Amino acid sequence: FPRELSIIDWSTNQAPPMWLVQLALRRPYTFIVLALLLPLFGALALLGAPGRSGMPTDIFPDIRIPVIAIAYNYGGLAPDEMAGRITSNIERYLTTIVNDVEHVESQSYPGVAVIKIYFQPGTDINLAMAQVTAIAQTSLRQLPPGATPPLILKYNASSVPIIQLALSSEKLPEAQLFDFANQFARAQLATIAGASVPYPYGGATRQVQVDLRPDALRAHGLSATDVNLAIGNQNLVLPAGTEKIGNYEYSVKLNASPPQIAELNDLPIRRDHGVVTYVRDVAFVHDGHSPQTNIVRVNGRHAVLMTIQKTGSASTLQIVNAIKARLPLIRELLPEGASIAATGDQSVFVKAAVRGVVAEGLIAAALTSLMILLFLGSWRSTLMITISIPLSILASIILLDALGETINLMTLGG
Repeated sequence: FPRELSIIDWSTNQAPPMWLVQLALRRPYTFIVLALLLPLFGALALLGAPGRSGMPTDIFPDIRIPVIAIAYNYGGLAPDEMAGRITSNIERYLTTIVNDVEHVESQSYPGVAVIKIYFQPGTDINLAMAQVTAIAQTSLRQLPPGATPPLILKYNASSVPIIQLALSSEKLPEAQLFDFANQFARAQLATIAGASVPYPYGGATRQVQVDLRPDALRAHGLSATDVNLAIGNQNLVLPAGTEKIGNYEYSVKLNASPPQIAELNDLPIRRDHGVVTYVRDVAFVHDGHSPQTNIVRVNGRHAVLMTIQKTGSASTLQIVNAIKARLPLIRELLPEGASIAATGDQSVFVKAAVRGVVAEGLIAAALTSLMILLFLGSWRSTLMITISIPLSILASIILLDALGETINLMTLGG
C-alpha cells in the first residue's frame, strides 16, 4: 500500500499548505528551467542589456521627500527687511494658493531668503512645482522694486555630493581660476547624465571694475551717477540688421560697444567750455573681481573647488567614472601652470561597501552550507542550500530592479 507523509501543525491541528512542494515534485523540469532562468535575468538586471543600463549603484536609496526650496536674492537688503518685505509675503501666498502644504520653513540672511515648503506624503511634486513657480512669478509685482525671479528647485535627500574637483595654480590669480572653472569646466561636466555642477567655491567672481577717485570727481564737479550714465549710454549692444549690396547681404555692426575693457577709460563723460572730461580722468576701468567671500587652498596654492552632485536615478559609479573619463580633456585645455585633481570621491566608499556586503554574503552562505553538512551529514541537502541561496538573492535583485530600486547599502544589507 502507498504510504502518505502528513505534517500536522499541533498548535492549530491543521496541515500546512504543501501545494508549492507538490507542484515542484509533479513538474520538476519546469522548476529546473526557472532556476536556470534566474541567473540569466539576474545578470540582465545587474549588468544591463543592449539599449538598457543595469541597476544603478548608489550609497543610499532614492529618498522621495516632497520638499521644494525657493531662494530669493536681493543684494544689500538687511535680514529683517528680507523677512518683512519678501519672506513673509511669499509664505502668506504659498499657504493660501499651493495645495497639500504641511509646513513652511524660512531663513533670511543679508540679501538672501531661503524658503522650504514641506508637502504632505504622496503629494504630486510636479504639480506642486508648477504651483510654486506660478505664485513666485505672480508675486514679483508685490516685492520691492528690482526683485528678480527666485531660484526654485526640488529637494532630494539622496542628492549628495559624489565627487569634488580642485582646480589650483601657483601662478594664475583666483579670478582667472574661477572664470575657467565656471565658464569652461562646468560646461564640460554638466553634459554628463545625472551630474549637477553648482557654482564653484573659492576664487573670485570676475567682473569689470570701475574704481572711482572721489577727489577727481569733486574737482570736475561730477558724481558717481554721471560716470554710471556715461558708461551705460555708450556701452550698448544695438542690433543694426543687414545691408544688401549687389548679390551679397552683409551684417551691419554699430560701433557702440568698446571691444576692449581698457577702451572704456576713453569714453567721454561731459564737455564743459570746450574741455572734455573722460572716464580715465575720474576713474580707472579694469578687469577685476567682486569682493571675495570664500577661500579655497590646496596644499597652500590658490584653488577653486567644484562640487558635483547626483541628480535623478543615475548611478553614482557611472557618474564618477564618466567624470574621470572627461578629466584628461579638461587637463589638455587648462591654462599653463594650472592643475585639476579629484578629491572627496564617494565612489571609493560605494565600491568598498558593495564589496564588503558581497563578501559577508558569501561567508554566510559558506557557513550555512558547512553547518548543514556537519549536522545533517547529507551532501544533497548541502548542495540544495548552496544553490538556493544565490538563486534567492538573484530573485530578490530581479524584483528590486522591477520596482525601480538601486543597489545600495540598504538593499544589499536586506
